[in-house]
Amino acid sequence: MPQRKQHHSHGSEQHILALEDLNAWYGKVQILHGVNIHVNQGEVVSIIGPNGAGKSTCLKSVFGLVGKRTGTIHFCGTSITDLPTDKIVKLGISFVPQGRSVFPSLTVLENLELGAYIRKDDIQSDLNDVLEKFPRLKERQHQKAGLLSGGEQQMLAIGRALMTKPKLMLLDEPSLGLSPKTKQLIFEKIVEINRTEGISMLIVEQNARLSLSLSDRAYVLELGRNKLSGAGKDLLHDKRVQHLYLGGVV
Repeated sequence: MPQRKQHHSHGSEQHILALEDLNAWYGKVQILHGVNIHVNQGEVVSIIGPNGAGKSTCLKSVFGLVGKRTGTIHFCGTSITDLPTDKIVKLGISFVPQGRSVFPSLTVLENLELGAYIRKDDIQSDLNDVLEKFPRLKERQHQKAGLLSGGEQQMLAIGRALMTKPKLMLLDEPSLGLSPKTKQLIFEKIVEINRTEGISMLIVEQNARLSLSLSDRAYVLELGRNKLSGAGKDLLHDKRVQHLYLGGVV
């Protein structure tokens, strides 16, 4: 398994992403209550917590997909709090939503090309890079995406997000519904992309043990509020986290 490199960066000038005092609502129901999360340049950061904790809402807020919210979201020092999603993508944020949102009737290659829709430059070398990163996609590049396994579809969703040339990737439950072996593979790919490309990652994940073991830092949310935060490895061995999310001892 790839080893995480430790980042020791402090001070807001290092933050590629900062959510400050974020409140968010769906209709009349408040989901987030003053949440604070930051991602430093080059980090893998995960958000864990029980269902209904507001984890996915954090990602959707960053990506401009939550209608009503207060607080601020800064990306690379610029406020993106009120920007529409298409502008957020152009600034360098990509989003891999829950449930492997591939276009089933299009081929693997066509799905990847669609990922580059905002770009005006030549995409061929990036297409080749993504296919090299995911050999299974390379083998199946001319197959329809709907015929791929769940793990392959998740690789395709990540590959398509890479085609926007992001500085930051948001991943919502990347291991959901996958076998243990495939979960491990997907997370290793995420870490590899972070290490080789320098892309920062903010990941929402139910599999707390896996995400903590591979994250630089993590946040625990409960009922839309910050509960705990710290280095991934430290939280992995935190008694409260073990009791609540890891089913006892690690």
